[in-house]
Amino acid sequence: MTSTLSYQGYTTSISFDVEDKIIVGKVLDITDEIVFHGESIAEFERNFHEVVDDYIAACAKLGSKPEKPASGKLMLRIAPDVHAAALKAAAISGVSLNKWAEKVLQRAAH
Repeated sequence: MTSTLSYQGYTTSISFDVEDKIIVGKVLDITDEIVFHGESIAEFERNFHEVVDDYIAACAKLGSKPEKPASGKLMLRIAPDVHAAALKAAAISGVSLNKWAEKVLQRAAH
């Protein structure tokens, strides 16, 4: 069983609120807070589609681009000597270049 649902590139969490007996969702991996719920799976999915469509429409109306979740793919163009140094550092660390770069970028971003 999956605990997420996707629509137009957006993903939602799925959890059950025992007290209110509703299915609660939150759009993941964007800074804008988008939450919704449904009393059935069909209603939950309809509401998810509706909040995503409304978010995209609201952004268009405001003249801004809707935030898109990151795909996890990053294409970089860097100087060959930097590339060589990164390959060497990854090898010394005993990890792939992708894993090494992920760790370096994570440290730099926080």
